[in-house]
Amino acid sequence: MRLELGKIFIHDVVFGDQTKVEGGVLTINKAEMLEEIGGDEHIASIDIDIAKPGESVRITPVKDVIEPRVKVEGSGQIFPGLLNKVGTVGEGRTHALSGMAVVTTGKIVGFQEGIIDMIGEGAKYTPFSKLINVVITAEPVEDLKQHAHEKAVRMIGLKAARYLGEAGRNVEPNEVKTYETKPLLQQVQEYPDLPKVLYVYMLQTQGLLHDTYVYGVDAKQIVPTILYPTEIMDGAILSGNCVSACDKNPSYVHLNNGIVEELYEKHGKEINFLGVVITNENVYLMDKERSSNWTAKLCTYLGADAVIVSQEGFGNPDTDLIMNCKKIENEGIKTVIVTDEYAGRDGASQSLADADEKANAVVTGGNANQVVVLPKLDKVIGHLDFIDVIAGGFDGSLREDGSIEVEIQAITGATNETGYGYLTAKTF
Repeated sequence: MRLELGKIFIHDVVFGDQTKVEGGVLTINKAEMLEEIGGDEHIASIDIDIAKPGESVRITPVKDVIEPRVKVEGSGQIFPGLLNKVGTVGEGRTHALSGMAVVTTGKIVGFQEGIIDMIGEGAKYTPFSKLINVVITAEPVEDLKQHAHEKAVRMIGLKAARYLGEAGRNVEPNEVKTYETKPLLQQVQEYPDLPKVLYVYMLQTQGLLHDTYVYGVDAKQIVPTILYPTEIMDGAILSGNCVSACDKNPSYVHLNNGIVEELYEKHGKEINFLGVVITNENVYLMDKERSSNWTAKLCTYLGADAVIVSQEGFGNPDTDLIMNCKKIENEGIKTVIVTDEYAGRDGASQSLADADEKANAVVTGGNANQVVVLPKLDKVIGHLDFIDVIAGGFDGSLREDGSIEVEIQAITGATNETGYGYLTAKTF
């Protein structure tokens, strides 16, 4: 598949009479956008705010972050299987509004939703503080069940990203990059002397608001399979989970997966990037064994010389991560794992819930138990009354003076396990 990704650089976002992109400025007709994304019987009210880098604004509880995109040429439509039919994506041309995002918030769904600060100490830990964020506050009707609440807000966020993405359909991008992965036998023959590399992409699928969608299918229902990397860049995988904010993969991260982009950068130069194996993170041992067996089998069948495995979440999924690593290594394939750590506030505890001597090449996104103090900010979009109970918070996290003391696991994207962040660690 061959995908042209055109990035339209957005330098400012304002409200106005017509939704359009002109001169790097996105203008939004707020009333029209509310009409486009509204109408769900599960939602009592919706509002739209704009939060810009450097402003004294706190967004919380954050549910998802999504980059607006639009399919300009080729098969399928953006966000297939959820907003559109399940036509295969990953080829043709797609435009992205780069430098901005849609962020969804409102009353908390679960207990693992996060914080995005646009300034101050918290802004240092989240990559989304550098974006201009169009924030959708969607408040549920009374007594709405959690799964219905999550789905309603998820769909509103995707509709908002689709609506804004349409504004870039006929705009000439500032940058166009072409990404191509050929059918396997052709791909192998094109660079026969370069090491053949696969990316194993672990998706959060533990249920109970820990779900990820592949072409609209809850990925806990799948067995490991193969995707073209360009399908992921074109919206085939979307977040629907409330795993700890620091290491969940928001939809924005799926669309802009740094491992995929870096492997493409090295493709044809240092490596031969064959494609992506997606696999799920399971709750029960039998399911973990099945998925890790299939993952290792696919890596061998596809002829990989080396594999990168990234995780989403922590704790129970650490077992899936180590199983995948160990079984792929047992096939004689060099394996690197990408994770984060829960090493205690002093950094002295065991970092992962599982371990194996074959997991000897590790990239870390940082220690999620690190404690920070976030200053009181002038404006809050969303709600603060849950701060003491979210993952990373504790009794007294929300101080009387309005400041917040939390572990960085409460900050959206702080220790992202695809490397979409700022933290790491080194062994000395």
